[in-house]
This record gives sequence, C-alpha cells and structure tokens, in this order.
Amino acid sequence: MKSILDRFRLDEQVAIVTGSGRGIGAATAIAMADAGADVVVSARTVSDLEQVAEQVRERGRRALVVECDVLDEEQRRALVDRTVQEFGRLDVLVNNAGGSGPSPALDTSVEDFEAVFRFNVSSAFSLSCLSAPRMVETAGKGAIVNISSVAGRFPQPGFVSYGVGKAALDFMTRSLAQDFAPRVRANAIAVGSTLTSALENFMNDDLERAMLANTPLSRLGQPEDVAACVLFLASPAADYVTGEIYGVNGGVTRSPVEMPRASF
Repeated sequence: MKSILDRFRLDEQVAIVTGSGRGIGAATAIAMADAGADVVVSARTVSDLEQVAEQVRERGRRALVVECDVLDEEQRRALVDRTVQEFGRLDVLVNNAGGSGPSPALDTSVEDFEAVFRFNVSSAFSLSCLSAPRMVETAGKGAIVNISSVAGRFPQPGFVSYGVGKAALDFMTRSLAQDFAPRVRANAIAVGSTLTSALENFMNDDLERAMLANTPLSRLGQPEDVAACVLFLASPAADYVTGEIYGVNGGVTRSPVEMPRASF
C-alpha cells in the first residue's frame, strides 16, 4: 500500500483558482503547486497574479496568468478554454472570487442585492458548468471547491445580501454535487474571520477583540488555513466526499461580528 500522504498529491493535475492574486486565492494557488499541480491564476489585477505565478514556478510547476472578471461571461468562458488549450486538461476548479462588505438591509438596493448574488453565486455556477464537462472530457473526473462563509449559516444584521449569497452558494454546491456525480465532486468551505486584505479594509482593535471573543479557537484565520482544506477537498484524499460544506472558522457557532440593527 502506498503512503496515505500520496492521496493528498495533485501531480500532473491542472487547477484553476479564481481571485488568486492575493489572500485565500493566492495561498490556495501556492498550495496546489506544492501538491504538484500546474495552476491557472486568475483575477482582475495582473500585477498581483504575476507575483503568485512566480511563486508557483519556484515550486517547479507551470503557471498560466489569465486576467478575468468573473462577472463577464465571455471572460469566464475564455478562462476555461485557455486552460485546456495551454495544459490539455482541467482537474480542479476553485471558485474563490466573491465577497461583499456589510450593508444594512434598508441601505441595500435591489440592484446592490442582485449584484452581490451575481458575484458570489452566478459566476461560480457558470464556471462550474463550463468546467465540469471539460474535466470529464480531458481528465475523466474532477473536483470543484467553492469558497463560502459562515455568513451563509448565521443570520446577522448588516449582511443580508452577502449572507443570502453565501447560503445560496452552499445550496448550489450541494445541488451540483448531485448533478455532477459520480465524475465531478463539488464541495464548499464556510470560512470564518480570516486575515485578508478584504477584512483589513474595515478591521479595527475593537472589532478584532470582538471576533476573538466569539471564536472558540481564540485567533483569526490565516489564508493557509483555508488553502489546506481546499487542497484536501481537491485531492484524491477526498475522493469519497461530495456535497459537503466544511467549516474552517475557528469553531464559531454564531456570527463573529455584531452589526447594528435597523432603527425604526
């Protein structure tokens, strides 16, 4: 019997990671390379992608930089097409691009609400449906990992659009797992408070103290914490896992932040 650690390898596989210029996406792209995969790094800012691609190449793997706005259908299709043209196969898709800041419900327009949904759900749905047939065609099987959030589990003031988007992403993941079985697996990760540039945009000392107090493991997450789970779900180690939403969030059982309620 081979070592169990061999099941965590992605040798000769090809992975697309969206939003991989920084944060969780960048850590995930590097983790894929560490495990032996060639990686397509994709986001809107090419300068960030080039730095990540260089770290992939330093690990002896090939990297392809593809500028892509996941809200654009033609760019999504081109991302998948270029991957297969360049590498001849596609094995893993990580839908990491997404997000939204807090916004009170009464200050959120229908247009804003729908924009958050498109960014977090519709784009991932489209890329999954574009990628799955190419995975089967070129590699025989594949894996999709969606980056979700605890915001999709715990209702809280100020996060109605983002929470609904991530809850929908979770249900979409479970549904696609049924649609795509047995050849393509689909799982998601409910991420907690993780130190990325997005969190830094509104982080302060009081907010950090509150997050730590509400997180049983008493620390904020690092991008590598999430990347390690992505690697597991993408690898043969998780060949019997599909339709699951894994928590990488320090053990939270409620929202780690408190936003003000509507004042009627």
